[in-house]
Amino acid sequence: MNKGYVALASNEHRYKRLLLLFSIPLLSLCFIVVKPHHPPPRHAPEILKRCQSLKQIPGPPPNFHRRRESDRFEFGTKPALIKNAKIWTGLNNGTQILHGDILLDKGIIMGVGHFGTTLYDNDLTVIDAGGRWVSPGIVDIHSHLGDDPSPTLSGAEDYYSNADTIVPWMRSLDGLNTHDESYALSISGGVTTSLVLPGSADGIGGQAYIIKLRKTAERSPSSMLLEPPYQINASEPWDASLPPRWRHMKHACGENPSRVHSATRMDTIWAFRQAYNKATQIMKQQDEYCSKIEAGDLKDLGNFPQDLQWEALVDVLRNKVKVNIHCYEAVDLDGLVRLSNEFKFPIAAFHHASETYLTPELLKRAYGKAPAIALFATNSRYKRESYRGSEFAPRILAESGFTVLMKSDHPVLDSRHLLYEAQQAHYYSLPDNLALASITSNTAETMGMGHRIGYIRKGWDADLVIWDSHPLALGATPVQVFIDGIPQLDSPYVSFKPPAYQKSPKVPNFDKEAKLTLAYDGLPPLKPIKAAEVVIFTNVSNVFVRDSNTVKSIYSTTAGNGGVVVSRNGQLLCAGNQTKCLQDDLGSDVEPVVVDLKGGSIEPALISYGAPLGLEHINQEPSTIDGYVFEPLSQHIPKILGGSIVRAVDGLLFNTRDALYAYRAGVTTGITAPSHYGFSFGLGTAFSTGASHKLESGAVIQEVTALHTSIGFDDTPSVSTQIATLRRLLLTPPEGPAGVWFKRVSVGSLTLVVETHSADVIATLLTLKAEVEAAKKSKMQLTISGANEAHLLAEYLGKAEVGVLVFPRPFPATWDRRRIAPGPPLSPNAVQQLMAHNVTVGLMIAEIWEARNLPFDVAWTSLDVNGTLRKEEALALASVNVEKLLCAKVEDRDADLVARESTGGESLFDGRVIGVLSPRRGVVELF
Repeated sequence: MNKGYVALASNEHRYKRLLLLFSIPLLSLCFIVVKPHHPPPRHAPEILKRCQSLKQIPGPPPNFHRRRESDRFEFGTKPALIKNAKIWTGLNNGTQILHGDILLDKGIIMGVGHFGTTLYDNDLTVIDAGGRWVSPGIVDIHSHLGDDPSPTLSGAEDYYSNADTIVPWMRSLDGLNTHDESYALSISGGVTTSLVLPGSADGIGGQAYIIKLRKTAERSPSSMLLEPPYQINASEPWDASLPPRWRHMKHACGENPSRVHSATRMDTIWAFRQAYNKATQIMKQQDEYCSKIEAGDLKDLGNFPQDLQWEALVDVLRNKVKVNIHCYEAVDLDGLVRLSNEFKFPIAAFHHASETYLTPELLKRAYGKAPAIALFATNSRYKRESYRGSEFAPRILAESGFTVLMKSDHPVLDSRHLLYEAQQAHYYSLPDNLALASITSNTAETMGMGHRIGYIRKGWDADLVIWDSHPLALGATPVQVFIDGIPQLDSPYVSFKPPAYQKSPKVPNFDKEAKLTLAYDGLPPLKPIKAAEVVIFTNVSNVFVRDSNTVKSIYSTTAGNGGVVVSRNGQLLCAGNQTKCLQDDLGSDVEPVVVDLKGGSIEPALISYGAPLGLEHINQEPSTIDGYVFEPLSQHIPKILGGSIVRAVDGLLFNTRDALYAYRAGVTTGITAPSHYGFSFGLGTAFSTGASHKLESGAVIQEVTALHTSIGFDDTPSVSTQIATLRRLLLTPPEGPAGVWFKRVSVGSLTLVVETHSADVIATLLTLKAEVEAAKKSKMQLTISGANEAHLLAEYLGKAEVGVLVFPRPFPATWDRRRIAPGPPLSPNAVQQLMAHNVTVGLMIAEIWEARNLPFDVAWTSLDVNGTLRKEEALALASVNVEKLLCAKVEDRDADLVARESTGGESLFDGRVIGVLSPRRGVVELF
């Protein structure tokens, strides 16, 4: 390997002069040697090398791509040849696509082209991709894998320091847990490399490290590192002959440091300035020291100026560190841009960065190169500084010339589904080449690792993914993942994907919406327009309606001009061809509005459940939410509330932005229970997500749905105490309002919904149900929500006629949730396993911003069950099934329908919702 990345010819003659000065022998009296007044410092040559190294900028050695073996090669790994692949290389700004073979050996890509199979005799593993897409491995720019491991346990939470707001000496490596169950899960989503950042509790949270996610023979955190800086393993890593490597550091500003350290933004910025001023003083002392020794002035040199606590921040000033900054709002972005110019250091990327799309000129003023922007796709409004986040931010920033990255912030979002963030960004108009680059090549370049990961090129690391469909097609799943040339999936479970999913998906035109977002400073109007009394939808390909707890198709055509649907005051009058539906006289005074669905469909609206939609505006702002109910087993309940029960309907908040976004996505009903932390109970309610206030006609769909409670291992007191309390309430209901509702549950006239995940608790609840039924001589209606481990008891749930509400993509967040059915490519989907035993299944969400994505969840789930679900059954997962499981009683004739415009694709929820037909509210509303 080359001994140094950067030639320092300008200093070489000084170095030789000093060596000569230190070593000239007195060979002759003819030579007059002037002896220095002070002896040279010990190890003077090493000190000079150290000074030279200060000026080196990290980067690969010139011969890096001529290597024949990776530094991460595991002995015994067989070479592999992937044949007949459609290869997205990442080159040419993500536009290059090749058809051919990829040869892997010694942990690197040996070539891309066409190869025979006799290259390695019998040692070669040949994989026929069969025309499937192959991409570079996914690179996550923002993760806490290992430092915030799954399942969460108190003995392994190591992702930030509580010591101070400025801790550049802390290192994420020192908390990296090798037993995090998310490594294997993330690999199954195609993630091969992650930048593990410290958390955002501190202004300067410490040093970050890049890891590859695969298991290593050494089984240590250090063996997972990719190009670790030499400062990890050497006390004085200053030898200029060593190839310098990029370091990484986390900064954070805004609400998090203020909250954790009981400070304000002003405190945090001042702490930044103090820290950088300290580092600047040390850097100046080092530069003065080195100037003297390079000039041969050895007088009073002393020791090299250094401070172990601050050396990493000094390296930031020397442009040896990629600085990644958690920062949302303009006020914080401006503060960090000013800081970068005051102390002259570049910013690699702003993360979260909700308002960056509104402040492009500000970002361009950052010191050096404009930073990249790492974003969520649709995760916004969970706190005040994220309130103006927009789904159009990736597109707008890319059009402004910025490098856009998508990130997981794992476990905030499961990094296994980082690809989904890119898919959503593409759906909302980020070009397909940039969407894929945002999680591969551009991420690698931003990390300083573009010379070895993020591309499929000869000489790059053998990290790549074979996909079952186009990577940007919803539900795309790895068939195989390679890290350092090692296949990661044993006997992958592959779900069938239709041929249409092998193409880059067609997406709607959101030009108007993107412009409005900028015009309204990130808060565009979301309310729909009320249409005329009569609306005629033309060019309709399919019509689905509800029918007695099921969904059925009442019209379908493949004709070029499609069918017609006529609606009056939200009621569906006719669905069929033009001859059938346009022959009736609509009235001489009626001027119908005509809407072209372009081959789209009319279908049942969806229902959100699980998150407190309708009870929150901004989750982390107490004045904007309904709040949390008292917990009867761990809190003192005021006497005045004795015997009462909380109703969610009393705390409903209308016109929340998340509810309106859901409405625009075709999720027109929210069913929500009172918010809680632990064991508690309360009555759920159903409401219209598009209503303006509670008194509006049709705003409250059903005041009381089901009785809700929860059983959890992390609650106080014990699980057995919680079960004992529930048993007492069901078998011997107390006097008063609460007792009335529990009595209704015990005799089967009201559904009890229990939020729990553990199979052990679910089994206990099934036993309790049987006990109550035997005592009351009636059938008890029980629904389990959450239910991460319900698939383990599918047979018993089916026999007991207990339905479940599950998350579409389960995650082992806590110990009682860890035994998940992860779905393809690791296992069959949980929904599939439950439905095989006749269990009624509905889909639920965890956070209110996810409500708008429910159509994606339904479509993805239907793909994961290996093509066994018809569209009618898929629609039922988030409509009639949810109503049934939550005791919501909506007459079919009153149920909302949505009008979906097609983009010409063939996916389950192709296109976008452009209207809602609401018989209950007597309107058709258009977007």
